[in-house]
Amino acid sequence: MSGSRVIALGHYQPARVLTNDELAAMVDTSDEWIRSRVGIHTRRVAAPDESVDAMAAEAAAKALAASGLDAAGIDLVLVATCTAVDRSPNTAARVAARLGLASPAVMDVNVVCSGFTHALASADHAIRAGAATNALVVGVEKFTDVVDWTDRSTCVLVGDGAGAAVVSAAEEPGIGPVVWGSVPDMGHAVRIEGTPSRFAQEGQSVYRWATTQLPPIARSVCERAGVAPEELAAVVLHQANLRIIEPVARRIGAVNAVIATDVTESGNTSAASIPLALSKLVERGAIPSGAPVLLFGFGGNLSYAGQVIRCP
Repeated sequence: MSGSRVIALGHYQPARVLTNDELAAMVDTSDEWIRSRVGIHTRRVAAPDESVDAMAAEAAAKALAASGLDAAGIDLVLVATCTAVDRSPNTAARVAARLGLASPAVMDVNVVCSGFTHALASADHAIRAGAATNALVVGVEKFTDVVDWTDRSTCVLVGDGAGAAVVSAAEEPGIGPVVWGSVPDMGHAVRIEGTPSRFAQEGQSVYRWATTQLPPIARSVCERAGVAPEELAAVVLHQANLRIIEPVARRIGAVNAVIATDVTESGNTSAASIPLALSKLVERGAIPSGAPVLLFGFGGNLSYAGQVIRCP
């Protein structure tokens, strides 16, 4: 095989919807304040007993069912998350057990908000190298576990959920070359630290970095894939903040693309945000099968990773 492609997607969100008005009753904020600064209207909150691996398995099961593959055919599971509480068995192994997979390689990937695009690239590389044939790639977060609900600068941002993709070997590659990297000396701008772990960020530093430094990198992803920005059918950026998504998408030059804005209803779900938003777009029929889609994750570490894929 000369490459790999995404053949199916799936997503899962908790039932509990938390509105801006409900948050306004908890901290000093308002619906208008939140919408004007980050564009978020609602977010989902997992139940106390709704674990990271349980949400991941729900999304993965949907993707696996849509792929038409038997569970025995999955030989690699990669789970991108930064909010899993349990260390061993890792989240990927727990997902494999929940789905009844036979004997896959199981690895967790912690690159925070760009975790899914890092994991997708890793699955593509493993398949190209002949180390796997069918991979399950999941992005999942229970971010509400690590937020300080008294801090209005962060608690208004986050949500919980999962998105998954089945990636299979293909004669015609459907996943383009990855462009990835980081700015290690700025890694402190997004943190999940301490005991208990708490999320904190330097919002203005992240905003300036994302809106000024990332558009040319995203354009280089298109160049490496041999796809002009105006040929893109969709752009799915990390769903951090509408005030970041809109200017970055505009500067990429994807004038004919659907721009994913799932952040408005799901909040920032970190590693889950890209597969969650992509799965919803595909489910709604917003992207034609085979059309080129730019995926571009960015955030914690400060890291980034992106690739152009062909829509399943």
